[in-house]
Amino acid sequence: MSSDEKGHLYNLSNRSFRLRGTRITEAQAKATEQFWDQFGIIPDHQIIPAEIFPNSREIIMEIGTGMGEATAEIARAFPDTGFFAMEVHRPGIGSLLARINEFQLTNLRLINEDARIVLEEWMDDNCLDAIHLYFPDPWHKKKHWKRRIVQSDFVDLVYRKLKPGGHIHIATDWVPYAEWTQSKFDEDKRFIGGVIPKPDFRPLTRFEGKGLGKGHIVTDLKYKKG
Repeated sequence: MSSDEKGHLYNLSNRSFRLRGTRITEAQAKATEQFWDQFGIIPDHQIIPAEIFPNSREIIMEIGTGMGEATAEIARAFPDTGFFAMEVHRPGIGSLLARINEFQLTNLRLINEDARIVLEEWMDDNCLDAIHLYFPDPWHKKKHWKRRIVQSDFVDLVYRKLKPGGHIHIATDWVPYAEWTQSKFDEDKRFIGGVIPKPDFRPLTRFEGKGLGKGHIVTDLKYKKG
């Protein structure tokens, strides 16, 4: 993956993610060099999930994988499901590629791009069984709320890309963001759902554990396309 291929990712005028430190470890760089060509997808063409995962019972997109802990664990637990992992930060990509190799996963592909761009420009409607959005940046300050990924247009985008009966599963450790998310999905009567108990399949990551240690309350929400 050359710098030219990913250089355009960081110029989005209203991106929903913070550009955190991009210092990549030697192990992450090595994993990227070794495994990107096998598991990475550059979104410069139409992405057809059923062709990439022809034998999968379901196809799920995870938006924002962080360091890939939960992504890899879930993919390992569900080998018959195909997973697209959306991540823009190089350390996270390298870390997840290393986990793919460690777990010998064959049902996971990475895309280094903003999920909204990929969904809108490079994927057909009604192509995903589910979308996972775990711990998106809450953008705490009111002046930054417009940067939150969950907006009315995002809800509509999710609706269009999910298959009939498909769902989105969201987890956040910021109560005001959970309330914000509820309000956005409740406005769209094409979805049904709300707060759910934490599902057993979603592993407890170090990130979530740190938040719980600080007294954060984690909310899981699930909305199904009617």
